[in-house]
Amino acid sequence: MDNPRPRFPHERHQQMIDLIIELKRVGTTELAARMGISLATVRRDLAVLEQAGLVSRTHGGVVARGVGESTTEPLFLEKLRLRQNLKQRIGAAAAQLVENGKVVILDSGTTTLAIARALAGRPITVVTIDLKVAEAAAAGSTEVHIVGGRVRNGFYSIVGAGAAKAMKGIRADLFFMAADAIDEAGVTNSTLDEAEVKRVAITQATRTTLVADHSKLNIRSFAPVCPLDAISLFITDHGAEPLLAPYRGKFADIRMV
Repeated sequence: MDNPRPRFPHERHQQMIDLIIELKRVGTTELAARMGISLATVRRDLAVLEQAGLVSRTHGGVVARGVGESTTEPLFLEKLRLRQNLKQRIGAAAAQLVENGKVVILDSGTTTLAIARALAGRPITVVTIDLKVAEAAAAGSTEVHIVGGRVRNGFYSIVGAGAAKAMKGIRADLFFMAADAIDEAGVTNSTLDEAEVKRVAITQATRTTLVADHSKLNIRSFAPVCPLDAISLFITDHGAEPLLAPYRGKFADIRMV
């Protein structure tokens, strides 16, 4: 008989997962201090999380499973849970860049969902490749257009040759682009289909702003999207500050919020 999937009876387990994801790699002593629990409790909890396949224990510490390597993309609902406060701050800062009457392309993802919520109701035109983003933006005076194509089940993004072709018929003032991964070589994505649509959107917009929290830095995914010099502005959170030194000469502008 298969082993049952481990259960997480404590809210502490979820807090520990969130902290490990945020820090990417952390020692057990530091983890105990940050959470205000004993080393023995940390070790017991990590054993549960490792059995569930969420973390990998290293000598004296722990790392979130898959950090620093290309991984299977988490589903929309999983992404939505992570770093919500950071995404809200990034979304609010991005929305402030949009003047009334402008045409904006919003990429798929939970960070651009935060932008859509901040823009909803304003007299602008939003073009998006994401069903959830379209739903969030469609309010009041906001005119919303969805690019046609194939819907990725579980992700709600619209991809494929049809989406790329439709995007070529659009001219926009701003493209807010999300990212699965960012390193010094450029922006990369988990799927070729989504990367293709992003590349077309870059060419159809006057300016492209990259929106991503610090967890996306220093990793590389499967499908290349663009080099960093194709980005007019990178909006991220203050947690990125210790990671940004190699990027300052590559991005045209960086804003932390």
